Amino acid sequence: MDFDGKYGASTWDWVAEQVEAYEASGGAEANTLRDTGIPIIVMTTIGHKSGLVRKVPLMRVEHEGSYALIASKGGAPANPGWYHNLVANPTVLVQDGPEPWETQARLATGEERATWYQRGIDVFPPYAEYREKAGDREIPVFIADPPAT
Repeated sequence: MDFDGKYGASTWDWVAEQVEAYEASGGAEANTLRDTGIPIIVMTTIGHKSGLVRKVPLMRVEHEGSYALIASKGGAPANPGWYHNLVANPTVLVQDGPEPWETQARLATGEERATWYQRGIDVFPPYAEYREKAGDREIPVFIADPPAT
């Protein structure tokens, strides 16, 4: 996948600034959700409509080298924009430290989804509240497995 195309920074200034600082420092800076101390990763997708490279800081929910990409949007009734990017093209970059790696994100379902969502709550307890706020929307959970070695 070509992630060298034109970059479309987030319209939310704090998100764009965090991604910029994270990448510039190889993950040594701006690596937590604001002042919470909870670690984040940066996920890169390609916009399904715009074709622009998009970068999103997400909670670091890792287990045995795989990562959950939890499309919570704070419990909003609609999925975040990046969800649609992954549905259209599941190729992503995951950066947890100095170097990103490419993989195919896959949508978790059933027991696997429940297990990963609980892992998310264990890392970031507000995910439990987001589940309630989302109402009828089941918050999607994608899994990004590391490349085979």
